[in-house]
Amino acid sequence: MSQLAIDMGNTRVKAGVFSGEELIKTLENIDLKEVLSLITQEGIESIIVSSVISGFKEFQQLVTPQQVLRLTPDLEIPINNRYATPNTLGMDRLAGVIGAHQLYGESDCLVIDAGTTITYDFVDKQGNYLGGGISPGLGVRLASLNQHTSQLPLIPLDSMDIPLIGIDTRSSILSGVVNGTTAEIEGIIRRYAHKFPTLKVILCGGDAGIFESKLDASVTVISHLVLIGLNSVLMYHAQSK
Repeated sequence: MSQLAIDMGNTRVKAGVFSGEELIKTLENIDLKEVLSLITQEGIESIIVSSVISGFKEFQQLVTPQQVLRLTPDLEIPINNRYATPNTLGMDRLAGVIGAHQLYGESDCLVIDAGTTITYDFVDKQGNYLGGGISPGLGVRLASLNQHTSQLPLIPLDSMDIPLIGIDTRSSILSGVVNGTTAEIEGIIRRYAHKFPTLKVILCGGDAGIFESKLDASVTVISHLVLIGLNSVLMYHAQSK
């Protein structure tokens, strides 16, 4: 049995082909036509989608409706969602903690997804998702400095060599944004670790690679955590039939 997990995020569409729990292929920045081709090529039998954008309805019209499961606040999942306002919760955040609990269910888990936003999400070892935090991502912070000041330029994040002491406007902006965000993440990790001694920290998202070598903390990078969580939900429903 082959399954397909699709994460329609703010800036990218990512897909993962699974055989049972094994992730065998991933694709990023793909369009719906490529997804349809993938379904045929891989002999996909079931699909799950998480979408924070409006592309799901268009996708649903192109595939057999019985094939597609959509992660929604009302869908039964293999953890307990204790978020106070589940209808406002981004499903990619929920999928991330489901994936973390599947992989590291013996530990309390903090999932840090570094992308357009930086989200912090906590699931305890009993499988209770309690919530977390949302912060601007690197790109949003760089754009904000440009948009909300009259003098500061928009600086692209085109180098991993970020100085601590900026020697000009460009390097000062990069230092402030990247090093400041790194310090933020380290501080959040310390607070969670103080409260939950068995804490496992999982880092994912498009900017995970930027922070992996900079963080003064023990983290595990799992780039496709959201896809793993989506597949976990798909298998949970398949087993309950």
